[in-house]
Amino acid sequence: MEKPPLRDYTATNAASAPPLLNTLTPSRRTSSNRAFAAVYTCAIVALFYRHTQTLLSSKTLVSFYVTLTLFVSDLILAFNWASGQAFRMRPVYRKEFPENLEKVVKTSDLPGLDVFICTADPYKEPPISVVNTALSVMAYDYPTEKISVYVSDDGGSAFTLFAFMEAARFAAHWLPFCRKNDIAKRNPDEYFATDYKTSSETEDIKIMYESMKMSVEHVVETGKISEEYNTCDEVRQVFSQWSIDGFTRQNHPTVIQVLLDQNKDKDITGNCLPNLVYVSRQKSKTSPHHFKAGALNVLVRVSAAMTNAPVILTLDCDMYSNDPTTPLRALCYILDPEMQSNLGYVQFPQEFHGLNKSDIYACEHKRLFKVHPVGYDGLCGPNYVGTGCFFRRRALCGDPSTFILPEIDGLCPDSVVNKPLTAPSVLELAHHVAGCNYENQTKWGSKIGFRYGSLVEDYYTGYRMKCEGWRSIFCYPETAAFLGDVPFNLLDVLSQNKRWAIGLLEVAFSRYSTITFGVKSMGLFMGLGYSYYAFWAILTIPITTYCLLPQLALLNELSIFPKVSDPWFLLYMFLFLGAYGQDLLEFVVDGGTIQRWWSDQRMWIMRGLSCHAFGLTEFVVKSIGIPTEGFNVTSKIINDEEGKRYEQGVFEFGVPSPLFVTLTMAAIINLLSLIIGLVHFIVDGGSNKEGLVMQLVLTGLIVMNYLPVYQAIALRSDKGKMPTKTTVTATLLASAVYVVASLFLK
Repeated sequence: MEKPPLRDYTATNAASAPPLLNTLTPSRRTSSNRAFAAVYTCAIVALFYRHTQTLLSSKTLVSFYVTLTLFVSDLILAFNWASGQAFRMRPVYRKEFPENLEKVVKTSDLPGLDVFICTADPYKEPPISVVNTALSVMAYDYPTEKISVYVSDDGGSAFTLFAFMEAARFAAHWLPFCRKNDIAKRNPDEYFATDYKTSSETEDIKIMYESMKMSVEHVVETGKISEEYNTCDEVRQVFSQWSIDGFTRQNHPTVIQVLLDQNKDKDITGNCLPNLVYVSRQKSKTSPHHFKAGALNVLVRVSAAMTNAPVILTLDCDMYSNDPTTPLRALCYILDPEMQSNLGYVQFPQEFHGLNKSDIYACEHKRLFKVHPVGYDGLCGPNYVGTGCFFRRRALCGDPSTFILPEIDGLCPDSVVNKPLTAPSVLELAHHVAGCNYENQTKWGSKIGFRYGSLVEDYYTGYRMKCEGWRSIFCYPETAAFLGDVPFNLLDVLSQNKRWAIGLLEVAFSRYSTITFGVKSMGLFMGLGYSYYAFWAILTIPITTYCLLPQLALLNELSIFPKVSDPWFLLYMFLFLGAYGQDLLEFVVDGGTIQRWWSDQRMWIMRGLSCHAFGLTEFVVKSIGIPTEGFNVTSKIINDEEGKRYEQGVFEFGVPSPLFVTLTMAAIINLLSLIIGLVHFIVDGGSNKEGLVMQLVLTGLIVMNYLPVYQAIALRSDKGKMPTKTTVTATLLASAVYVVASLFLK
């Protein structure tokens, strides 16, 4: 695919040019990145030359297999490094000027905006949090008559609907309050947690919010909607749908409830309120659900029947708006005539609140959400990351050159809906397209809408859209556009990453593999960039190798790396320091800290030994036809003790899990290897001393990374310590691995 031209408006003649909507500036690090890549490539070639020499000159089977294992591991690491260079070949930075938008288009001519918010479990994703997210976007600095918020409840919970019925009443007070006082944080929970300006009006709003919050939390806690909330026949009729025989989370009819209709619902100042629609798609035990992608496609169709706005914003239920001008920033690109033809979406970075100082679980994912998208943007644009993304509806209906219409009249992306939301014909169509059998024998999920075939529907959808010819824009304003929650315990973090690993492998080894189909469709660098993540879980092989093999060899006084006096030793040092040095520099220059970088690379090792290993195993098992578990929702609820430990930077283990067993096993082997290796190094000496230096240094670094595990095993007594069952199992497993390795290495 031909690369789009880089546009730099900074030199444009202001007298003759139209008002600037956006500018683009190439990164100053591009030349140094390319030079370093050339030098480092030569070093990698030299490394494999040495591996080949060693293999050919091996005199024992042990030497041959050890070198072959290192060769394969280094090959995977080399591929990972090479694919990562795609992000460094052409990084660009953009800036948008929303204040100039009104000079280009009238407020009345701004496109409509349909907002999709997905939730799936009221016990893991508290409805009051979802409500706050919805209120924050309903209060955008954008014409309210052009905003429609659709909430997909894949849990089919009456509690979520109740929460939004309460929110609809509160919105009539909250939205005018935000406009009148020019509030920046329009998430009520966040606003009242700050040092807000106190006034009688503010206190009244706060009392209303606290009352709503207590009602919602009480309903969820008690597990029922009591009679005091069923104040009229209309409300009783709404909740009677949950009384239908056989109504369960996985088996129920479509539920669509219009909670706010801009044609008739007004706020306390007399202005119209945004549309607010609750949707729980039909589910059947015999029909595929396609998890989040299926829920999003239902929202695409339901919204097309009801409002059909040309711009769609997708949000996770906990990713609230932090800047009320965000839609205007996105429109600086969407309405740019030079970008409109093949611009599919504008992606904002995922940013998080509540991270502790060192971000112990590396949940910021700085490279995934901030650093790498800048590199993608100089090619065909960043990937879709599941939230904080403004789509052109047209982009979800086929590639830019051909126009694939959905299969039913009334769902054309360019049609105008001029009927009320509650019109019988509109509701009938909306219920029809939300049916679980509607997609049968259609192109939904394959050519239209969000794509099926991977647990990571966001990555796969963005990837397939790029292959079809769409491009995207990375919008990274100084003020975070959206802020979300992060998991506060290690098990949730690793479980989430395991699901990502499986989903990415599903793409990597599909007919649309990034390394074949992707390179052919998008070009070498974009194909490599997508491959960097698609083959993410394969890193478990080199990580496991370097966390176990050198250590087991050290326990048996077997040298597998060059001696310090050997010239090849300098090559290994350059490869190690060069990769880590560039990684650290990139992390810090883009606003990170050394402390958070250390957490990031520590979690890189921990993920490789746990969730990536289990993810790869589960993918292989699934590929041969053995059923495995499906999509799991990450809990957004945290208790006080967990929260306190997290703020103190203490790892949360707490419950037994196979994911902790492999971590603990590797930690035990590395600690014993370091202790015994140092004893041999100091006491025994001999000619082999120099050959063990690299193994000792490597083992020492890994032991430093595993300090939280050692503390959890032996130095803690709180509920977040390592479970005794996990420690015992890991110790037995470590002993078995040592015995087998000793027999092999002798």
